[in-house]
Order: sequence, then structure tokens, then C-alpha cells
Amino acid sequence: MNAVLLVSYDGTHFSGYQRQAKGERTVQGTLERTAREIFGVPTLVSASGRTDAGVHAAGQVCMLSCETTVPPRKLRECFNALLPPDLKVLASAEAPAAFDVTRSAKKKTYVYRAYASSCDLPLYSRYAARLPARVDAGRMRVAARLLEGEHDFAAFSATGSSAKTSVRTVYAIEIAEQTANGHTMYEISVTGNGFLYNMVRILAGELFAVGAGKETSFLQQALETGSRSLLARTMPACGLTLQHVDYGFPLFEIDKE
Repeated sequence: MNAVLLVSYDGTHFSGYQRQAKGERTVQGTLERTAREIFGVPTLVSASGRTDAGVHAAGQVCMLSCETTVPPRKLRECFNALLPPDLKVLASAEAPAAFDVTRSAKKKTYVYRAYASSCDLPLYSRYAARLPARVDAGRMRVAARLLEGEHDFAAFSATGSSAKTSVRTVYAIEIAEQTANGHTMYEISVTGNGFLYNMVRILAGELFAVGAGKETSFLQQALETGSRSLLARTMPACGLTLQHVDYGFPLFEIDKE
């Protein structure tokens, strides 16, 4: 049986999703050790895509092949009985025929969160980056429109990317601003057909820079030339969450609710 898992994790103490040879704690490694305990044999657990060290997931989708009498929907309970508190399976189901957890994905949505404060805030700093001062969300929304659509995002990729092409389509960028406990919170939601290495964190950094007064002409030049040096810093991993993976149809019962 091929099964799919809807997985959520706090990435703070994980060295990313992908299993690593040096034995670092990873999401894939933890899931595969748990699967071996459940099924009694080595089991590969692949995902819609890899998340980097410190990046969180609200809706990562994983897939595995197993021989078991346990109904697919009950695999969630089997995994959660053995998984640590910072990694849980939210739902499980049988995978559709010919389903590929990576290549079948149509859209992904990431959310980057930040807060404005003169010092670190313990209640937020685990899941959001700190900005030294408030920024203009209106300016950020204007800049975001320039990034939507199909572009060559070479300037928005960190060194080390293995992608064959840097052309991607960003379907939508939404920016929300709210006040919580006296502090301004920002959320940048980015939906696209795929993302380059560190693309969302670089994109977020540039939008926050524009919100702080930087001209959008640098963003436009970066898109045209592919020059990373024109853009602002890469934002910290702690603010990034993989929110949702869209396959064009519901994989889990909770998707239908």
C-alpha cells in the first residue's frame, strides 16, 4: 500500500527535512525510524519538498510504501504514538494511483512571519523574525504585485541551488498586518508553482526592506539582471512555515471539511 501523511513540525530543533549522513536530527530521519518501528522493515518516507534547518511546516505532505493490515486512516495514530512532540501526523490516507508526492504538487504556499520590536519577544521569536521597527505594509503590497506572475527569480536564490531553471510562477502574494500584545505582526503569504533555494526568505527580506523605505527599482533591476547583490538580506529560517501543498484535489478527509 502507498500511503500519504499530512505532517506538521516545529523546525527549531531539526536540521531540515532531508535525512543526513552525519546523523543530525531531521524530519525524514525521525519519520523513517518511526516507520521502521511500526512496520518492522526499513521504510523510505519522501516529501513534497525539502525544508531547510529551522523552517516549520503546518501542512507538509509525505508518502511511504508499506505492507500492513492497518487501515490508511489509522496510520496517523500509529505514528503519533511514537513521534516526539515537535513532529506529528495530522492525517493519513491511501495514496491515489500513480501519485508522486513531489512531482504531482501543483502549488505550494509558504508564510513568512515577523514582528516589530526593539528587542526579542520570547512568545514570538520561535516562529517569527524580529524587525527593529514598523514597516509600511502598503508599500510592501505595491512591491508584491511586481513579483507576481512568471519571472526568472535567479536573484532570489541562494548559492548552492541545484535547480535546472530559475523561472517560477508566483500566483499570489498576500500581506497581512495586525497588532498583538501591543506589537505589530506581519505575515507574507506566497503561493507559487515551486520555489528556489531560500527564495521566500529572500523575497520576504526585500519586501520588508521596501516597507522600510527602499525603492522598488532595485527589485525590478534584480528581476531583469539576476543580481542577488541588489536585494536585501535573507530573512532568518525561524519565520518561515510551509503552510499548504495543493495537488488539485483533496488528499485527506480534513481537506474536504
